[in-house]
Amino acid sequence: MIRNDLSVAIKAVQHGDIIIYPTDTLYALGADIFNEVAVKRVFALKNRPLNVPLPVAVFSVDEIEHIAFIDERIRKVATQFLPGPLTLILKKKPHVSDIVTANSDKVAVRIPDHHLALDLLSEVGPLTVTSANVHGMETPVIIKNIKMQFTADDISAYLDAGRLKGFPSTIVDLTCKEPLIVRE
Repeated sequence: MIRNDLSVAIKAVQHGDIIIYPTDTLYALGADIFNEVAVKRVFALKNRPLNVPLPVAVFSVDEIEHIAFIDERIRKVATQFLPGPLTLILKKKPHVSDIVTANSDKVAVRIPDHHLALDLLSEVGPLTVTSANVHGMETPVIIKNIKMQFTADDISAYLDAGRLKGFPSTIVDLTCKEPLIVRE
């Protein structure tokens, strides 16, 4: 376990490993969304059903366009509220794996407002941003408690930012005519 070593986390992601990184809300299990083996490992580590999609983190509004279709309305919302504790559900682009989206044509995307997350994302590209816990268990706000849910072999790097807020992001579906709040 390496703490606060961004270069180790970057190399781990590039090698298809799973990392833990901070966001502005919770710690996240991070894997390269374009590495299907790594994404499947995230599902397995979390014991998450394969029919529950994984949200994706990116480092900028422009980066959202690489994985989702956006129009002027979506760009306006994203520019106004991101980075921040908001996840947008958008129509995904075809190269985003159906494994990530649970065979949906939609993808949940966010830009975390945390310097470590943004530094990481700017180097490695889109990552899974699902909470760092086993599915159905409490979501820890400190690394020490996250380590209690996973084995030493499960996670290749930890970026420790201390205690996080502990509240998940708001989710808004922008694939409808009117924005639909899925989770406040």
